[in-house]
Amino acid sequence: MNTKPIALNPRSRNITEGKSRAPNRSMYYAMGYEEGDFVKPMIGVANGHSTITPCNSGLQRLADAAIAGIEEAGGNAQVFGTPTISDGMAMGTEGMKYSLVSREVISDCIETCVQGQWMDGVVVIGGCDKNMPGGVMGMLRANVPAIFVYGGTILPGRYKNQDLNIVSVFEAVGENAAGRMNDADLLQIERRAIPGTGSCGGMYTANTMSSAFEALGLSLPYSSTMANPHGEKQDSARESARVLIDAIKRDLKPRDIVTRKSIENAVAVIMAIGGSTNAVLHFLAIAHAAQVEWTIDDFERVRQKTPVLCDLKPSGKYLAVDLHQAGGIPQIMKMLLKAGLLHGDCITISGKTIAEVLQDVPDTPDANQDVIRPMDKPLYAQGHLAILKGNLSPEGCVAKITGLKNPAMTGPARVFDDEQSALAAILAEKIVPGDVMVLRYLGPKGGPGMPEMLAPTGALVGQGLGESVGLITDGRFSGGTWGMVVGHVAPEAAVGGTIALIEEGDSITIDAHQLLLQLNVSEDEIARRRAAWTAPAPRYTRGVQAKFAFNACSASKGAVLDNF
Repeated sequence: MNTKPIALNPRSRNITEGKSRAPNRSMYYAMGYEEGDFVKPMIGVANGHSTITPCNSGLQRLADAAIAGIEEAGGNAQVFGTPTISDGMAMGTEGMKYSLVSREVISDCIETCVQGQWMDGVVVIGGCDKNMPGGVMGMLRANVPAIFVYGGTILPGRYKNQDLNIVSVFEAVGENAAGRMNDADLLQIERRAIPGTGSCGGMYTANTMSSAFEALGLSLPYSSTMANPHGEKQDSARESARVLIDAIKRDLKPRDIVTRKSIENAVAVIMAIGGSTNAVLHFLAIAHAAQVEWTIDDFERVRQKTPVLCDLKPSGKYLAVDLHQAGGIPQIMKMLLKAGLLHGDCITISGKTIAEVLQDVPDTPDANQDVIRPMDKPLYAQGHLAILKGNLSPEGCVAKITGLKNPAMTGPARVFDDEQSALAAILAEKIVPGDVMVLRYLGPKGGPGMPEMLAPTGALVGQGLGESVGLITDGRFSGGTWGMVVGHVAPEAAVGGTIALIEEGDSITIDAHQLLLQLNVSEDEIARRRAAWTAPAPRYTRGVQAKFAFNACSASKGAVLDNF
């Protein structure tokens, strides 16, 4: 075991020097520290383990591996917890409104513990969707050497020779309601879709963000697509801790790694893998935490030059475990680098540049697989997360256009002020092809907490309406959503955005070709409606939801709470 002391970061000296030395050390002796421990760096382990969700119930063994790696490399591990909310389990309930709130709580926890205990570095371990952006935002705020360890993806379930995942259940509910699936099959899919620990298996939000963090340089190569139950995930956690100790020696901090160029790298990878719409919201927040200039328009700039290379769920065929076997994120990155779509000079947590990390990765994917398409035969020539603007969303909104034959339609508005009534209308078959559903008062302030709309969108797909019915919302979508959907509409309804002024039957145009979201009503009529509009009363007046609603900025700026 290597226990040789490393050079102290000045942050550690508060327990070894000065008049406060004796009382500070006494607290550590109570936890079993010995004299030699006080010359070692204090390394936080932000452990997201919980038995709330399968995404996080497999994290303790990764935390244990990270602790072992810290001790082997000559550090002291200081373990603290971070909370989580299971998006998949909260979906369609009032609890879903706490999901985005948890991103802020997680980042606050990490910043508070790292700064309050004056730690020299931190390993952040997370599984469910908001663990990732919350963890990185906390790392960036504290800005001590840090590394992210993803909990890992789930293995697929299986039924009737088909791979299953969490979205299979939501779509099966829609099929069952439409009479296209019997109750027995629905029950079997529900029971078999989630076979064990790990995060939702498609290129949904958790796997999208983990992949982006690998591209960003904050996680180890290949770590973002490993399966939680597999031994290599523990090995990677242990190695991550050792790499962090080396970063402390070099004083390599998150804000040295997260730059405008490295964010552009991450967004290029998000486009290439067909990632979640939530990545737009979260990277706006991450850029804010890093104090890097990055706007919603930058996503469109990157989208237009980056092809979609991976055939992954929700709109494609494969899962994250299949991408791992096909070469993982390093294979995608090497292809983008060779095409001039990646900045190879960006530094990573290992101290190597992106180009150096990818040096031995093949230039082209293995010809015996079709998860990753060749650069000259992409799934789509341009990225899938289009930023639309127009009188309905002058600040911008996000359309996910993969899997659509024609990402443009004009139709009559079907207006709903909550998710539950919208879902009921779908299941009662009151929504027909050509309709444009409007789900509003679900934004950062209006929800509050900007809940995800997987239940309605999954039901639409299950009823065969995924491409023929439009859905726009100031709320969010699950990474598992696909179809003619537009989210993050800003300004939101709760602050008087145009989405609040839509009336039943109004004509609405969604056109990803023209990057347009338009309410086809005269400006005079819109002005008349705006003058008559009054803001609804806050849904919450106390507690964390009230604080979030009061402080949250627009989705077009990441819905962060400290954009003062």
